[in-house]
Amino acid sequence: MTTPGPQPLRRLPLLRQAIKIRRQRAKGLQETLPQTDQEVGKTVTGSGFGGKQALLYEEALYTVLHRVGRPEPKHVAEAAELLSYLQEAFHMKPEIHQQLLQKVQDLEKPLFCLKVTVKQAKGILGKDVSGYSDPYCLLGIIEQGVGTTEDSSGSHRRRQKAVVKNTIPEDQTHRTQVISQTLTEVFLSQDADQVESVRQKLGELTDLHGLRRIFKEARKDKGQDDFLGNVVLKLQDLRCREDQWYPLEPRTETYPDRGQCHLQFLLIHKRRATTASRTHPSYTVHRHLLQQLVSHEVTQHQAGSTSWDGELSPQASTILFLHATQKDLSEFHQSMAQWLAYSRLYQSLEFPGSCLLHPITAIEYQWIQGRLNPEQREELAASFNSLLTYGLSLIRRFRSIFPLSASGSPARLQSLLRVLIQMCKMKAFGELCPDGAPLSSLVAEVLRTGTLEWFHLKQQHHQPMVQDMQEMGKAVLSLVLDVTGDLQQCQRTWNKIFSNTLKIDLFSMAFLELQKLVAQRVEEHLAAVGSVVSPEMGESLFQLYLSLKELYQLVPPPPESLDLDGFHKWFLPAIPAWLLKTYSVALARLQRAVQMDQLVPLGELIKHSTSAVDLSTCFAQISHTARQLAWPDPEVAFMITVKFVEDTCKLALVYCSLIKARAKELSVNQDQAQAANMLCVVVNDMEQLRLVVLRLPTQLSWQDLEQWAGAVLEPEQLQHTLHAQLQGALAGLDHEIRSGVRTLAEQVPSFWRKTEWFGPCLTLGLLWACSLLSLLWTHTLSVLTQTAAAQRSSPVTSLKLKTALQNLEFCFYAEGCGLSPEALHIPLLQRKLELQASSSQELIQRYFSNRIQQQADTSSEEFGAITIKASYRLSEQKLRIEVLSASNLLPLDSNRDPFVQLTLEPRHEFTEVAPRETQKFKKELHPLFDEAFEFLVSPESCQKEGNCLLLTVLDHDTLGKDDLEGEAFLPLSAVLQLSGDNQPGQVPQTRLPLTYPASNGDPILQLLDIRKSDREAQAFVKLRRQRAKQAERLGQ
Repeated sequence: MTTPGPQPLRRLPLLRQAIKIRRQRAKGLQETLPQTDQEVGKTVTGSGFGGKQALLYEEALYTVLHRVGRPEPKHVAEAAELLSYLQEAFHMKPEIHQQLLQKVQDLEKPLFCLKVTVKQAKGILGKDVSGYSDPYCLLGIIEQGVGTTEDSSGSHRRRQKAVVKNTIPEDQTHRTQVISQTLTEVFLSQDADQVESVRQKLGELTDLHGLRRIFKEARKDKGQDDFLGNVVLKLQDLRCREDQWYPLEPRTETYPDRGQCHLQFLLIHKRRATTASRTHPSYTVHRHLLQQLVSHEVTQHQAGSTSWDGELSPQASTILFLHATQKDLSEFHQSMAQWLAYSRLYQSLEFPGSCLLHPITAIEYQWIQGRLNPEQREELAASFNSLLTYGLSLIRRFRSIFPLSASGSPARLQSLLRVLIQMCKMKAFGELCPDGAPLSSLVAEVLRTGTLEWFHLKQQHHQPMVQDMQEMGKAVLSLVLDVTGDLQQCQRTWNKIFSNTLKIDLFSMAFLELQKLVAQRVEEHLAAVGSVVSPEMGESLFQLYLSLKELYQLVPPPPESLDLDGFHKWFLPAIPAWLLKTYSVALARLQRAVQMDQLVPLGELIKHSTSAVDLSTCFAQISHTARQLAWPDPEVAFMITVKFVEDTCKLALVYCSLIKARAKELSVNQDQAQAANMLCVVVNDMEQLRLVVLRLPTQLSWQDLEQWAGAVLEPEQLQHTLHAQLQGALAGLDHEIRSGVRTLAEQVPSFWRKTEWFGPCLTLGLLWACSLLSLLWTHTLSVLTQTAAAQRSSPVTSLKLKTALQNLEFCFYAEGCGLSPEALHIPLLQRKLELQASSSQELIQRYFSNRIQQQADTSSEEFGAITIKASYRLSEQKLRIEVLSASNLLPLDSNRDPFVQLTLEPRHEFTEVAPRETQKFKKELHPLFDEAFEFLVSPESCQKEGNCLLLTVLDHDTLGKDDLEGEAFLPLSAVLQLSGDNQPGQVPQTRLPLTYPASNGDPILQLLDIRKSDREAQAFVKLRRQRAKQAERLGQ
């Protein structure tokens, strides 16, 4: 057969084939209902249950009782469980439930139909000469025993040789349209209303062997159609809804792989006997049933103090699935019913808004306006408008509906906005509600309205019961704090949600509206207060000023004219009251602190008493108040700072007089020693006060203030005010301290002067002398450090300095009457003097000890490693070294000729032992030397700290100096088995990492370098510096 030319693509009709086979019913099965619907309705209504609810309950019972098909995997299989769930969901009393159940059982059974949709096939055989086929499909139901036979075991069927049209009568066979010239055909489905019904109720087909699908025959112009394959299914194995691919079975084994066929099966009802099915559209009944079950699910979760997550229970899912399938509801009408139910329930029950997204998506995907009648379009449009109105009302009151105190509130608001956005983007919404304003405009308007309503509610809430000025001030302050807190919440949380979803800047809009209302309310309150402010009202106004300052700092960009601009000017009359209040509070606290002070040091290291600490806190509070004010006008800000400095200096002088009076008061009836101790504490307190006053310029930011106010004030004015006040206060404090020290010196008894070396300082007594001794010890150490630095090249002088330091420590300790051993312990200076006092040979010995420790602390082999065997024969006093190999050497040049130099260090310990070298390996980074060397070494030399074997790996250079690959140090004290004779095979291998000498200068080498007259030191430094320079070149 020749392949025809390309033909224009034509739209294939939507094919849904339904087969109905009806058998003769047994005699006597048709029975009349025991009572009419009206009688049942009267019974139910008389029992207190609504008629519409009874009809819906009847519909649900009918669905469960006339279930057909195998249950779905996750559905409930037991009818009793479903009936019990329905009774609970409808809140049905047991007697009413039994009445309605009996009524439904007496109703006529529905007409069971099998609805089949042939969707697609793929991979079929090509029967024509062109290699393609013209396939079509025959469908029919074969009763058991007709056209099929079984073997004795009943486990195999014999395949029927004839096709379906030869097995089933022509009038009982349905045939699809022929698809020309293809191997993968698509059968498009038709609407459910165009399906033919089955001839008998499916429930009475007890003797069916199976449902045979013959996916059949490439159509030919002449001759008999060719068989392509078939599908045989048992009706009893079908679920209520099946939709999958089935393999085509061959008639013979010649071509076992014949492709696949995509089929859909629905077991549906016709002629349902319930009143709701006869009088209402299917999707309406389904929507009411869904609404009832979802309402029950939400209520059950709320009763258990949990939130419903949108997942229906298995019982509800099973009932709704059965009802939608039996009623043959399309996916679109199911989605529409879900939308109508969920959108209505969302307005009365609390559940996730995400439940509305699925029906929105489904309706949008399947939307064809023509499939809805006018009543349905009106109902859908009403649901859109109702949910939009309800959602906008929630958004208008989002502060109370979605409080941040409740967990998940931002997510709930975001879910609502997402639902409204998706709904307004739907084609259905655009066609059914064409005259609506954009959602962003609607939301922005309700947010503005809601913000104004929220402010007026807060204002009303804070309205005081008594119209007192103090209470009015507290109400205004509380209102401003609430506004600030709300704007902060908008900025941190709500603005992100509205900005990300609808591009609405909620924070800017709310700030502009609220700052206008706040400014109006505050100005009204300040006008009522007047220009004369009492101290009590000043405190209230100060808190109000700070709250307005915090609110104003939230100004969103870009800046624009605001009602709160220049709000600080409203509070100018209150500044004197604020300053007076600050001074009064500080003075009262200072007086209480001095009165409570017992003039006892706070600790061994802290020599002042409690009142000095309290005074420091008072001054810090004054500085904090100044920073809180942060007055925007530079001239007024300068005057405020001047007043703060004046008050602080005045408080300092008042404290000096009060603390001396307190010491005099406590000294009554005390011995001379105790009085002297108290006077020492007073001197320390005044010294601590002086240090606090010195910090005033930093705490009050004088430098920034002078730069800021320099444009409106003269430099002389700044100098004559702030600095003059500070210098006057410091001079007064110095005079008070000197006076206290002189008084103390006169009162110290003679028995306190235990040692003459203290000099005049000890006339202050040991307690006060400890502070002086600390300063003296610090100064002494400074002198010693400078002297040690100047005498680095002289070991003799350094030794004398070391001895002097030890003697000074003993003297300042003064048999426990002076400084503590911890204060006298200076390890850094001691180590420095110890190094400087060492001989050159001792320093060289220390150098190698440090290099051995440096190598032990090295964990990486960045520069390579060397492997050796080391042993010592005590009988011969010989050190045997076997250089085995080196590895991972760095390529210093193109030749790469490594060798190892072995030297016993330090050289002054092994003057008789000459260095050794291994052979040179050409162009090798992992040389295997395998050479042995023996050194004549005494046991004492091996055990001395710092004595070691230096293994220097070099790269031979013919024209210049050999390049350094790295150094390794083997401490001789670590060589195993110093006594005994070990065989070479018994000696363990030792792997040493290669290291480089430090390039930043070693302190020992620096000390050796400045000893110019010591040849041994200079030679050692020269060799070590050469190695360091080689290492630096390698690093580069």
